[in-house]
Amino acid sequence: MYKLLLRPLLFLLDPERVHYLSFSAIRLMHRLGLGPVIRWRYQLNKPELEREVFGLKFPNPVGLAAGFDKDARCFRELSSFGFGFIEIGTLTPKPQPGNPKKRLFRLKKDSGIINRMGFNNQGVAAAAIRLQRKGQVLIGGNIGKNKVTPNEEAVDDYLKCFTQLFPLVDYFVVNVSSPNTPGLRELQEREPLTRLLNTLMEANTAIAREHNLKTRPLLLKIAPDLTDDQLRDIIEIVKETRIDGVIATNTTISREGLASDPAIVNEAGGLSGLPLRERATEVIRFLVQESDNAFPVIGVGGIHSAEDALEKIEAGASLVQLYTGFVYEGPALIRRINRAILNKK
Repeated sequence: MYKLLLRPLLFLLDPERVHYLSFSAIRLMHRLGLGPVIRWRYQLNKPELEREVFGLKFPNPVGLAAGFDKDARCFRELSSFGFGFIEIGTLTPKPQPGNPKKRLFRLKKDSGIINRMGFNNQGVAAAAIRLQRKGQVLIGGNIGKNKVTPNEEAVDDYLKCFTQLFPLVDYFVVNVSSPNTPGLRELQEREPLTRLLNTLMEANTAIAREHNLKTRPLLLKIAPDLTDDQLRDIIEIVKETRIDGVIATNTTISREGLASDPAIVNEAGGLSGLPLRERATEVIRFLVQESDNAFPVIGVGGIHSAEDALEKIEAGASLVQLYTGFVYEGPALIRRINRAILNKK
């Protein structure tokens, strides 16, 4: 029904407007008492789907990627659709509007999306208030720096977000790979990245000890555009800093092989969706094989079918995440993936 009726109507509207309309509709359905119906339709609760990864127990391996619920406004309702975990953010210390509109573009012929949102969010403090009522939903906190913060001071921004979210999320993701904040990807270079991750790992231990809490798993989200040598550096940095894992991958700046209108294809920003599928899988496989499976990898990028998700898992991903596939294929995709995982056993 989603692809035949609802999606064609939604795709007539501006994509950013549709995003917020969808949030309103999802919340309204729950206020009207339809949550149990949604959970009955989409959730697949089977012990065989549970995964224990970096010390956390996931009810199933299919999560919602960061960027969809940036401000932690709808994570409880979204979990009703069967996600095993929800990643909120990217959050920055101070609120920021992001880049000027229009900044979100559909590539319908390619089943892709280009975005140059620019970490638009209400700031970490606003999200922290909402997360105090998170319930049983397993939440990842994706953190970044404000656009106006120079890279030399970026560590302070990440540390502020980390400290404020620490009691409220189950794991953290360090986002240094978005192409939409000027200079951000420079933080993927060995020296600044090592410094950043070491600082956060030290804070992880100190905050946990101070508040008598467990340390939080710390993950790094990387770009798909890294070379093999840069990926080898990432592997060494993960081992050296002893962070818990990697999310592969963020959006790409590549535009190779696209069939959509060149006027849209040439828009600045990061490309997600089906065109990213093959490269994201290559990066996952490279990280797993080159590191000898030394750390967990969460696979994201171009998952539009159960087969796409299984491809990521077979390449070595411990968990997978959806974003653009959720937009194009609808919520039934989550159950289809979980069903396919069960059938592979």
